[in-house]
Amino acid sequence: MDTAGGATDRVEFEQMLLGRYMHLHKGKGRRTGGVLDRSAYILLSRIRVEGPMSIGQLGDAFGLDVSTLNRQTAAAMRAGLVERIPDPGGGMARKFRITEEGERRLDEERTGVVASLDRIMADWPEEDIAAFADYLQRFNSDIERLHGMPWPRPQEVV
Repeated sequence: MDTAGGATDRVEFEQMLLGRYMHLHKGKGRRTGGVLDRSAYILLSRIRVEGPMSIGQLGDAFGLDVSTLNRQTAAAMRAGLVERIPDPGGGMARKFRITEEGERRLDEERTGVVASLDRIMADWPEEDIAAFADYLQRFNSDIERLHGMPWPRPQEVV
């Protein structure tokens, strides 16, 4: 364990602030329509990368219980972001697929997030932004490894 003021303590503190800033900034200065909530943003992002997923697959991916996922997917369905379809692979479980509206809203949200990040890092050299992205990916990949829940990454993001 790090002593007070050690590097890991600094990471913890900065991570706490990052979470706070992202929460405070959510949707400010962006479009007039409804902002996707965090769970919908993550759900849609995973389905986009992985393709249609069942409740069981989502539970394995997120480490969440079925009741939580049922609430999240029901809300996403009511909002027209996902739809239930028969398993394209012929399995018994129905799967959730992102709708055109879900694709549109996710693209809109991601565009807003990227624009915000561009404003925040406007004075950073491109190589610093790339190095920061590399460190974030490494950090997240180590979390995923420790929890045994890897997150698939689209090729253009890697």
